[in-house]
Amino acid sequence: MFFALSKTLGIMLLPSNLLIGLGLIGLVLLFTRFASHGQRLLTASLVLLAICGWSPLGTLLMYRLEQRFPPWDATRGAPDGIVVLGGAIDPDLSAARGVPAFRSSLDRMLATAALAHRYPNARIIYSGGSSNLLADDAAREADIAITVFESLGIAKQRLTMERLSRNTDENAEFSKALAAPKPGERWLLVTSAHHMPRSVGAFRHAGFAVEPVPADWRTGGNVLAPSIYASDGLRRTDTAFREWIGLAAYRISGKTSELLPGP
Repeated sequence: MFFALSKTLGIMLLPSNLLIGLGLIGLVLLFTRFASHGQRLLTASLVLLAICGWSPLGTLLMYRLEQRFPPWDATRGAPDGIVVLGGAIDPDLSAARGVPAFRSSLDRMLATAALAHRYPNARIIYSGGSSNLLADDAAREADIAITVFESLGIAKQRLTMERLSRNTDENAEFSKALAAPKPGERWLLVTSAHHMPRSVGAFRHAGFAVEPVPADWRTGGNVLAPSIYASDGLRRTDTAFREWIGLAAYRISGKTSELLPGP
């Protein structure tokens, strides 16, 4: 039920979808006796879309998430293992085209590859199945990721591919089962910086102690600068809203013990 709601209600609540939907409702109301309400709703949706697209709103929301965890401190020594969360690969497009097709989170895999070369004895777990609401067994991120890592010079025997998880909660649960961390072992967690608070909260809830390695940064410099392209601003606002909604949902459902997990 939780997964289904995240893929339906959660998507509907994203600013771009919600505001366009409200605008369409307002447009329909213009041709009814509620025309005045429709005009107000249409105007409000247009103004809010402009704010989400051109203002620094999305950047500010994203920046708060990305600043929660500092860059990983390599002076602590070599880790025993590395868990990287899926999200970098589009499994359906990859299956359709027969080659790996990447999303905007490719930095997760590149950061993991760099760590793998730096620490040749560390085990690597890639956690990523299919996040589609209705998914078959044909397209799973982990199945494609293994060839990508091999092309980056990572030996196949170092890789453990977790291909069943559909969300962050399952990433944590299934990764822990595969890692079976022993007392005293140190495991790194690689994911996008804005996704790290919810990820760390989920791993803590699963009882899997990890050291955060944020990657895939989206903000920096002047966070108050407006977006030149409305599409970029909307995308950033949607991504940030999705993460904040996820944090709230995980806290309410008991999947994390804090609203905004930190160091």
